[in-house]
Amino acid sequence: MLKKSKIHKNDTVQVIAGKDKGKRGSVVSVNLKKETVIVSGVNIVKKAMRKKSQQDQGGIAEIEAPLNISNVAIVCKKCGPTKIGYKIDGDKKVRVCRKCGDIL
Repeated sequence: MLKKSKIHKNDTVQVIAGKDKGKRGSVVSVNLKKETVIVSGVNIVKKAMRKKSQQDQGGIAEIEAPLNISNVAIVCKKCGPTKIGYKIDGDKKVRVCRKCGDIL
């Protein structure tokens, strides 16, 4: 069974563990099966790419590798990296900052 993620695509997150600790970026994609996220500009690794066609060049490319979802925290505009809570706002369920209660 797949878990539901509190971090969504296009959220601003900060890395809280690992070699890129402290870096911030936007979430490019979320993989719920593997519980990983890809963050733009974070966890850059070098990968050998094969030449696919006459125009496409091979060689060594730098790509963003996935991070475990537990190693990133969403960033609140007021208080920085924080945990996420939920509130019922009318008939909608919205994500809120646990520190200041602001809607994310």
